[in-house]
Amino acid sequence: MSPSIPSETLNTQTLAAVPTEPVWRLSVEQYHQMIRLGILSDDDPVELLDGWLVYKMPKNPPHRATTKLTRNALEAVIPEGWYVDTQEPITLADSEPEPDVVVVRGNTRDYLDRHPGASDIALIIEVADSTLERECPGDTLRERTSKQRLYARAGIPIYWIINLPEKQIEVYTEFIVAEESIYQRRQDYQLSDEVPVAIAGQIISRLSVLELLP
Repeated sequence: MSPSIPSETLNTQTLAAVPTEPVWRLSVEQYHQMIRLGILSDDDPVELLDGWLVYKMPKNPPHRATTKLTRNALEAVIPEGWYVDTQEPITLADSEPEPDVVVVRGNTRDYLDRHPGASDIALIIEVADSTLERECPGDTLRERTSKQRLYARAGIPIYWIINLPEKQIEVYTEFIVAEESIYQRRQDYQLSDEVPVAIAGQIISRLSVLELLP
């Protein structure tokens, strides 16, 4: 297991160029209205991040397999009162991402009239493969920067990146909500390690990194 990485090494965000033409940003309500009116459908490969309507990259077989392996492993250890979902929307203040894996309070029937929000979530996991870096208007989307900032700002307590190219799991905790929100602590887990699963501040199990990767 590698040692913790100081917070000052985490802020590796690269600033993208500001668009030269006016760009219309969407609120969460406007995004929902587009869905209700049929302007966007479940088949459209987009999600709302930081007010931008962002194209979702296609999932390759290792990405799909990792998502399924992780969901199966979590479902075997998650205590009663929580459930695991995959690639479904969660609603934040200015975003509606669709994380690869999320651990949510309650059960699916508790969310028939809304998506889970930040206060309902114990853990978010993104699988990173060839999409570690990609661009969208006004920002450079990276699991390590933009999504980390987004989830930290929302107050999500724990954020994992399952990093397929480097064959490790990066666990981010101790968020700061500020102008540049970020997680202060990063812990990397290698193939020979077990990554702790924490719910509401308690470690409830440990999962083998090797068994989560394809």
